Amino acid sequence: MKKSFQADTLQLGVCYYPEHWPESLWEDDYRRMRDLGISVIRVAEFAWTIFEPEEGIFSFQLFDKALDLAHRYGLSVVFGTPTATPPAWLTHKYPEVLNVRRDGVQYQHGQRRHYNYNAPIYRELSARVVTKLAEHYRHHPAIIGWQIDNEINCETNVFYSEADHEAFRKWLKQRYQTLDALNRAWGTVFWSQTYTAWEQVHLSRPTVSNSPNPHQLLDENRFISDSAISYVKLQADILHRVAPHHFVTTNGLFGHLDSHKMTQEALDFLSYDSYPNFATIWPDEGPLPLLDRKWSWSLSVVRDISPNFWVMEQQAGPGGWVNRMAAPSPKPGQLRLWTYQSIAHGADVVSYFRWRTATMGTEIYWHGIHDYSNLPNRRTAEVQRVGDEFARVGGLIAGSTYVAKVGILRDYANEWDGEFDEWYGPLARRSEAAWFKSLQHHHIPVDAVYLQTDTTAAHLKQYQVLVWPHAAILSDETATLLTEYVSQGGSLVFGCRTGYKDETGQCPMRPMPGPVAKVCGVEVADFTLIDKRHPGTPLFWVAEMGDGETYADGFNDILRLSAPDTEVLARYRSTWYEGEPALTRRRVGLGTAYYYGAAFNYDVVASMLGILELKSPADGILDLPRDVELAIRHQSKTTESFWFLLNYADTPQTINVRQPYQDLLSNQTLQGSVAIEPHGVVILRR
Repeated sequence: MKKSFQADTLQLGVCYYPEHWPESLWEDDYRRMRDLGISVIRVAEFAWTIFEPEEGIFSFQLFDKALDLAHRYGLSVVFGTPTATPPAWLTHKYPEVLNVRRDGVQYQHGQRRHYNYNAPIYRELSARVVTKLAEHYRHHPAIIGWQIDNEINCETNVFYSEADHEAFRKWLKQRYQTLDALNRAWGTVFWSQTYTAWEQVHLSRPTVSNSPNPHQLLDENRFISDSAISYVKLQADILHRVAPHHFVTTNGLFGHLDSHKMTQEALDFLSYDSYPNFATIWPDEGPLPLLDRKWSWSLSVVRDISPNFWVMEQQAGPGGWVNRMAAPSPKPGQLRLWTYQSIAHGADVVSYFRWRTATMGTEIYWHGIHDYSNLPNRRTAEVQRVGDEFARVGGLIAGSTYVAKVGILRDYANEWDGEFDEWYGPLARRSEAAWFKSLQHHHIPVDAVYLQTDTTAAHLKQYQVLVWPHAAILSDETATLLTEYVSQGGSLVFGCRTGYKDETGQCPMRPMPGPVAKVCGVEVADFTLIDKRHPGTPLFWVAEMGDGETYADGFNDILRLSAPDTEVLARYRSTWYEGEPALTRRRVGLGTAYYYGAAFNYDVVASMLGILELKSPADGILDLPRDVELAIRHQSKTTESFWFLLNYADTPQTINVRQPYQDLLSNQTLQGSVAIEPHGVVILRR
């Protein structure tokens, strides 16, 4: 069962750092927070030196005052364990706690997250400071929960200290038991890499042409994830034991971390840090970029872990460190829009980063609600508007859950293996983005669905359509699960490079797409990478796919039909495999399996929506322009639904409401032609 945050009403929060500001500012800050409708603050996640200025010497005076005053103003507090920033005395005395690059260069004190998870002394000192904090603050009336560390695996998600090498050997011994089993899993017979003693085994190290053993890399990423989870659990166990009436969470979605497993084993729910203007730095590829709207996909991933969650950091201003990551200021309306983007996708608490922009340090350009001047501005006015709205409608929406009939499948093995394997990793990112963008523009809500060891066909059955664009690593057990989903009535879509690897990343000697060849009714007779200089191979639609020319991008599987009832829906139009099947369909039981022999693009996905009989829930109810996102939350307690209409455009967008519905935010009844302001929000109550 997924772990969710339980709330009676929507809440606004803000990240606050009393140690950064004179005590004379605190009371005015708290008063103004309450005036804006903010009821929660997050504190202390970087304050280890404040609590333990010398080894074994603890001080709580500063935060005692800050928290007592916060409580006087009715503010609840999420307390961050400060282990993301070890003090200078710690890294000086115990340099073995510092992280190390793959080439052996040790990182030094001076930023944050420069430690490793496996140094015994760091685990010991982390446990001690967390225990001291929990014991001191477990009965403080302001504290409602704890955030462990900050953004696990952010900054870096690879670790090569001596403690990590030693822990990796222990992890491998537990996983494989014997060196023979390890050698088989890593294929070490290739290039005479066979290990004859455990002391010879390390995490990956620099190699000629920077090409380490790929099976070793996959296990390395699994190990890093387990190390991070072990470190989080070390702290969570202390907090759950000492302060059992407080919730425990941590924030973020970062690489080489199984956030599903971490949440199940250590947390009460997951939190996320949402910065939609990162899209200006890393825009999505292809036509019609989603920009800040694509952050809805990251929120969908969080929702697969915790259907109701916190956004612990919501972008509130322009973003940038002293030397990197410059991003523009939110446009008028965007701060409010992004808040409701988070709410629409399952957040019940949104906490802005930060109350006031830092005047010193690395983050002096990472702006908060207030600028350096500390004066009201248009961003504080937007927060005030949201706070007033939450006060009116928060009790109706909180606890409701997002509704979707389409899921895009993922798993961690393919994510981690696909980082190194460029025969399918980049394709997966392109295809996933194409599906999400096309579904967004057709106003079809979609879930991210991670396949876990406990995933059942009953769980998958809630989806009309599941898409797994490039499931290179695919076990027989997973194939059996997916076949059961299809036979019970689901529609399942695969793309090229499916099913040719096992869990170790090796390629079994059987026709592709391996364990799903039977349900799809095809085998891959040949294949080729598409020259990046060309748009792809033209497609000829055999049936049902519409007119016009589209392209089969990235990589082409040339398919051979292996079942008499497999239908061909599209064929390649040119090159040496002209006329060969490119898209197939096979009906199995009550459902259907599709295999597309290329990477997906926007046009191909848009064409496939008709075949899959996917329509927007708004069909016949609302007419929506492309720039407006539709997201639906359902309240099981009242059987009501809330339809979020989010305008990401800089211009007003006109919708057509075919029958009267109440807009919760304006408290007006809407019908007919309705204009949504630039970056505006409408929530229809149905």
